[in-house]
Amino acid sequence: MSMIFFASVVRVRDGLPLSASTDFYHTQDFLECRRRLKTLALRLAQYPGRGSAESCDFCIHFSSSGDLACMAICSRQYPAAMAFCFLETLWWEFTASYDTTCIGLASRPYAFLEFDSIIQKMKWHFNYVSSSQIKSSLEKIQEELEFQPPVVLTLEDTDVANGMMNGHIPMHSEPAPNFRMEPVTALGILSLVLNIMCAALNLIRGVHLAEHSLQVAREEIGNILAFLIPFVACIFQICTATALMPLASKPGGKHERESPSILILTEKRL
Repeated sequence: MSMIFFASVVRVRDGLPLSASTDFYHTQDFLECRRRLKTLALRLAQYPGRGSAESCDFCIHFSSSGDLACMAICSRQYPAAMAFCFLETLWWEFTASYDTTCIGLASRPYAFLEFDSIIQKMKWHFNYVSSSQIKSSLEKIQEELEFQPPVVLTLEDTDVANGMMNGHIPMHSEPAPNFRMEPVTALGILSLVLNIMCAALNLIRGVHLAEHSLQVAREEIGNILAFLIPFVACIFQICTATALMPLASKPGGKHERESPSILILTEKRL
């Protein structure tokens, strides 16, 4: 069947759909063609004013000017000149209804929903009109196509991965190193115990010195600080070591605290 199945109006700079006709066709090939049309809409700024992409049963045509483009899905038998004539008429109708400021400020898809009915009427008109009824417009389009043929794309060109959209180059990422918590050695446990003992001794000696020296001379304040500062440092080391006692990872995916071992964070590539 020779006809236009779907038409839409999109903004060129970001591919935002502004208005579209209602779908009545839900075959797998048509839905796949719709998906490729959306992908192509995101890349319209990379192509000249007119272009086509063909598949087995359908053909996508687009025509853009300025920041506005019209796109259509037609049967392969539908004449390309008729399709571009439809798109140009649709472009003029939309620009006559909305100014460039409204088009530029649109922030959500299908912001001009009321224009859908006009697209439906124009689509129906071009599906059933004869070429003789639009002879003058059709001859003008045919001359333009002969002078500057539309770019021909394959649907593989339109099916671009998200990483290639808008000119972005895909980045090849390497897997990040995995980390696994492992028990510390006996030397690590000994270090923690000695830190606790040093902290306790520094605190006792500092407090004892403070009780006997503050009333005698202010010079003794330095001696007191000499014990209290190492005490604070030892407490910091103890807190850090305690915070790094993690949940051990088990093969079954469950996590439980291993006891009595103390665990620290070490890097290990899997």
